[in-house]
Amino acid sequence: MEDDTTARQEPLSPEEAQAKAAILAECENLAAAGVTFVAVHFDGYGDSGVTEEVKCFNSDYYAYEEHKAVAHDAAYLQEHFETLVPFGYENDCGGFGDVVLDVAARKIRVERNDRFEDYTTSTYEV
Repeated sequence: MEDDTTARQEPLSPEEAQAKAAILAECENLAAAGVTFVAVHFDGYGDSGVTEEVKCFNSDYYAYEEHKAVAHDAAYLQEHFETLVPFGYENDCGGFGDVVLDVAARKIRVERNDRFEDYTTSTYEV
């Protein structure tokens, strides 16, 4: 499978950098508990959105709703994950995605999917 992950273009804000550091600082503890991924899912549209509670997994890979979460309490990381949720995902048609920590790789990936409306116009004389 090809990796299409790209680097973020703009630098992290101080709050985002602090959140990233706090999350990465927990990797050793999470790995010791058998956690391979920690993720938070977000979804929104029409100028409102929701961020689900942070969940832990012990799977080979992370895919939203493909694996069952394990019973490891990572609620203390909720605020840090929410800080990394992309701004504006809830605007207009909205968007959805995940903020995912790969514990072994010690990397955080943000996947954002934007919804949009499209139309085509045909003009003709009869």
